[in-house]
Amino acid sequence: MIIRVGIVGATGYAGEELINILLRHPQVRITSLSAKIGKPQDICAVFPRLQGRISLNCQEPDIRDIIKKCDTVFLALPHTVSMGIVPSLLKGGRRVIDLSADYRLRDRRIYEKFYHVKQKDKTNLTQAVYGLPEIYRLKIKKANLIANPGCYPTAAILALAPLAGLGLADTDRIIVDAKSGVTGAGRRASVDSFFAEINEDFKAYKVDAHQHIPEINQELSKLAGEKVKVTFVPHLLPLNRGIIETIYVQKNKNGKFKAPNLISLYRNFYKNEPFVRIRPLGYYPSIKDVAGTNFCDIGIKEGPGSVIIISAIDNLLKGAAGQAVQNMNIMYKFPEQTALL
Repeated sequence: MIIRVGIVGATGYAGEELINILLRHPQVRITSLSAKIGKPQDICAVFPRLQGRISLNCQEPDIRDIIKKCDTVFLALPHTVSMGIVPSLLKGGRRVIDLSADYRLRDRRIYEKFYHVKQKDKTNLTQAVYGLPEIYRLKIKKANLIANPGCYPTAAILALAPLAGLGLADTDRIIVDAKSGVTGAGRRASVDSFFAEINEDFKAYKVDAHQHIPEINQELSKLAGEKVKVTFVPHLLPLNRGIIETIYVQKNKNGKFKAPNLISLYRNFYKNEPFVRIRPLGYYPSIKDVAGTNFCDIGIKEGPGSVIIISAIDNLLKGAAGQAVQNMNIMYKFPEQTALL
């Protein structure tokens, strides 16, 4: 079985990663590349490292042409753009994996508060499946529309899912201290991402006001069966890629466990998950451990009344393009690690 695949937003960081991964996939043929590019040009002119691997023009998106050429479409677009394209693609019988936030949040009022536009595709919002394979694999298999998770939420939810799902965390006292490389902001030019602005510096931004907060709260609340509201503080690292999160959790009254048992609990929770690695007691991940991979590495430290969790991912892979391809593999019943190891 060969899947014809299109990428809309092919000239961004996530788009480039999608191309690179899918060119390694034995059951995929890239048949359409598009972006806000002005005049058509070979994708190798945009990304010279692709020379000799692909020769395909990237052009302005033409939905009819994309539907004609593709079975599945990846949308690597800025937030608020995808919902203007998804209805036509689905109506044309195509499966869609959306890397933006447009279909992640179930409450449209919350989406509108954080993204400052109306969520205008109510029908497909109710049908979208949140694309975190470790939690929603069975739903992903049957989905036609995947809302690929955000990078910060992926690291946070995977780190907290065992505690939240088993009722071991005080859901009112969770602090997520997150750090990301600059590519997390996308490829658009911005003064804040200029080399001279980020080099030899380290700063917090959108303190407890980041647009990924409601996504983390939504998914942890589902797992916990009660309302969860995390304190979330992101920071910008002077690095190209990678995310590391230090998460502080207070135990609830039922949280009477010791660290070795807690690590066993996490390993059991993720025992069938090919892309989650739990570190031994006393060992903690770094960004270098996961950069360039689709892994989420997790280390755990227990205190007298608390747990500290260190979670690390590559924001462009497990936090974006890699997870999107992982979702595609599940949708088409391909081996999940195909093109990702």
